[in-house]
This record gives sequence, structure tokens and C-alpha cells, in this order.
Amino acid sequence: MPKIYSKRLVNARNMVHDAFKNHYAIGHFNINNLEWTKAVLETAQSTNTPIILATSEGAIKYMGGVKVVRGMVDALMETLDITVPVALHLDHGQSVEMAKECIDNGYSSVMFDGSHLPFEENLAKAKEVVEYAKQHDVSVEAEIGSIGGEEDGVVGEGELGDPEQAKKMVETGIDFLAAGIGNIHGPYPDWWKGLNFDQLGKIEDAIHFPLVMHGGSGVPQDQVEKAISLGVAKVNINTELQLAFQKATREYILANKDTDMKAKGFDPRKLLKPGYQAIQAEMKNLIEWMGSIGKADQIEK
Repeated sequence: MPKIYSKRLVNARNMVHDAFKNHYAIGHFNINNLEWTKAVLETAQSTNTPIILATSEGAIKYMGGVKVVRGMVDALMETLDITVPVALHLDHGQSVEMAKECIDNGYSSVMFDGSHLPFEENLAKAKEVVEYAKQHDVSVEAEIGSIGGEEDGVVGEGELGDPEQAKKMVETGIDFLAAGIGNIHGPYPDWWKGLNFDQLGKIEDAIHFPLVMHGGSGVPQDQVEKAISLGVAKVNINTELQLAFQKATREYILANKDTDMKAKGFDPRKLLKPGYQAIQAEMKNLIEWMGSIGKADQIEK
């Protein structure tokens, strides 16, 4: 069967594998609304950077469903004339059915997160997703171990990924693998000890395959750069952009600009603009030290 996603989208395999080969990382940016999506796409285009747009199941529900998200992304990419490689990715899909729904409605990449399941069940369901996705040229991410913190109601205690499980998961035909290496979703607590580079090294030695760092927001730059040098080729960002948006929006309101009736500071287009610009500024900073700026032209579409 042919691919279902639009000609402007690509699956994420080529970009992530190019990053793995050349020791940089692709930025995966979770989107939350139209402004968020537009800010990320425009920044990617202006910096010639390949990116992954991602939605959690919660964000999909918030924005009105899978069809709404895909339609919004397609329309923005056409209107803004986005030519850099962009993948539309399901983040932390909790079921085979959700992964298939996203594929059927035009997503070009999906994650099946069975890390909360017994490993053999995780493995079997990941394989089922891979078999379906490959029929439509859709890339697949899976997870072993778990990422600490909470994502859409699933709580992980931060279990480290096992190298032998990593090998078995790669053999299913997935395109990149998330593995617990001490990373955490959301803001990092004071007691956090940092990434476990020993475990990362053991996993990479076993598979020689692109790894994904979830919970990338808040990890010190030097630790992310070291992780990239050891095989991490995709870094997931959500909280960092949310905090940048929140800070800029709060400053606008505390300055009482939203109550300026003459300037119509209450207009959502003005109210959201500082946060929109903050997303772009923070994203530029992140992709610069991920090393992905200017890499769009070398990705095979």
C-alpha cells in the first residue's frame, strides 16, 4: 500500500539516521496549537533545519483529533512553503490502535510506547506496529526501560534500558529507539544525578543504532552533547518551549499590556505574540547546540 501522508511530509528515518551517522541530533518539538506549530515550522525553514513535529495523545485530544492536527500541519506547510524535511510524529502512543489511527490519518512517523508493559508484550506490539507502518512508509520509534516522570497519565520511575532488550527491539525493524538512561519528563528535580552515560554506552555498543533522548528539556548542554556523541540522534523537547512561552506571556500580562484598551492589547494575536517569539528564540538556541542547523539539504527525502 502507498504512503498516506502528504508529499510535503517525510518519515523521520532518513533524518535521524543521518544525524546518527554524522554525530548531531534532530530536534523533536511537541506542538500544542496553531501558534506553536507555525513558530516551529518558520524557525526550521529560516535556519534550514530538519525537524520532527510531535503530538502526544493528550495534545491530539486538546487540538480536536488526529485529522485536525494533520490538516493544520499540511495547510501550514503549504501556505508557508516549508521545504525543509518535516516529519509528523505520534509521541508516546499507548496502543497499537492509536498508532494505526495516526498512520491512517496521515502521520509520517509514530511511537509505540509499551515500556509500561511486560517486555515480551512490548516487543510483540511494537512488531505489529512496525509491520503496519512499513506498508505506508511510516517510521517507528519504540521504548525500553522507562523515562522518569509522567506523560499523559503514564508514570515512569526511570528504569534503565537493558542492552539485550534493546537488541531484540531493534530486530523488529523499528527506525530509532528510546531507552531509559536516567532522563525524566518535565522539569528536573534537585535530586537528579544526571544522565547515565555508562548505560548509554552499553546500549549503544550492543545495537549501533540511533537512540532517542526523551525529557531533553532541562538536561545541561554538555550532557546532551556528550549523549549525542555516544549515539543519541533525536532529542525530544517540550517543557523548555512551554516555559519560554509562559515566561514571555507572563511578562506581557504583568506589564498590563493586555489591559491597554487603546492598543487592543487583549487581542489574542497580540497577547500570544511574545510567547510565539519566545518559542522561536528558544528553539534556535536548542537546534544550534544539537548541531542540526543547516542540515536540511543533506537529508534524502
